[in-house]
Amino acid sequence: MSNKYPNPHANKIFTALLQYYKGHGTALRFSTTFQLLCAVILSAQTNDNQVNKITDKLFAVASDSAALAAMSLEQIEELIKTCGLYKNKARHLQQAARIINEQYGGEVPQTREELETLPGVGRKTASVVLFVGFNIPALPVDTHVLRVANRLALADSSTPAGTEKQLCAQLAPELWGDIHHALIWHGRTICLGRKPQCAKCFLRQDCPFVV
Repeated sequence: MSNKYPNPHANKIFTALLQYYKGHGTALRFSTTFQLLCAVILSAQTNDNQVNKITDKLFAVASDSAALAAMSLEQIEELIKTCGLYKNKARHLQQAARIINEQYGGEVPQTREELETLPGVGRKTASVVLFVGFNIPALPVDTHVLRVANRLALADSSTPAGTEKQLCAQLAPELWGDIHHALIWHGRTICLGRKPQCAKCFLRQDCPFVV
């Protein structure tokens, strides 16, 4: 492991997280990078299990950008209406599909700059697509990563941007995506937002947040 700023505590936590959650990737179901993009757009303020139920129906009728771009807004809304903020997301999906279909020949762009020009795509979504879809080093910071990284003293920032910068500075790029997934899974299963399961946490002896 590469640690730009020597920190025994961080190195110990990173190593334990990467070992414990080895092989844990995204919980979203998808077959193509375009489907991944759609799923990540839908995942904002919606858990992955619910997103998978929605995309099972959506991808059955619109598996690529051309098919989704051809759908009416009302058709998309009907398919994703059990998703939070579904009206905004339906519009983003339709617009993104049309741009990808018309400007990129149906292929999802592979640079952060291009991805972030797509409707509904911010830094976190672009980072997920880069790492999961293209295996390009990136460290997406969602609410789980933000919470867990700061509780474990791996970062000291109240913002996703600050947390990402601090995490990336301590790890080799090839570990960014893996630590992203490890922190997410830890946040979903043990280090919960309201009631962290400190008693059963394998990091409890080294965690400054233990309750």
